[in-house]
Amino acid sequence: MGGTDYTAVVTNCRITAGAADSDITTFLDAASGGAREYKLEFTAIQDPATATLWNTMFTAPGTSVAVIVKPAGGTTASPTQPHFTGNVIVSEPDGDILGGEANASSTARFTFDCAWTFTAKPVRVTA
Repeated sequence: MGGTDYTAVVTNCRITAGAADSDITTFLDAASGGAREYKLEFTAIQDPATATLWNTMFTAPGTSVAVIVKPAGGTTASPTQPHFTGNVIVSEPDGDILGGEANASSTARFTFDCAWTFTAKPVRVTA
């Protein structure tokens, strides 16, 4: 995301699709089944330090950030291990953004959930 690898702090990541909320439906939208909206939904560890994913969510809502989602990992996309790219609009989630329930575990960490909207349908990269 934005050139930084956040795999060490993200615990859940998915690209979702749904009907776009729109006041106007064009004939093209209607013919294709309606406008679609794509989101990058993720859960990440809360870390309010500078230069963290949490800090991006907190300080940069409304900005566009380039993302690469690599479902099979790897540094090079291929037909059998594609990557998905696009730009998302950073936003704060509704609900909790900092804190959580007490936990006696020495390794437990608070997390936050976000759903950032893609500016267009993500691109499937195979090469």
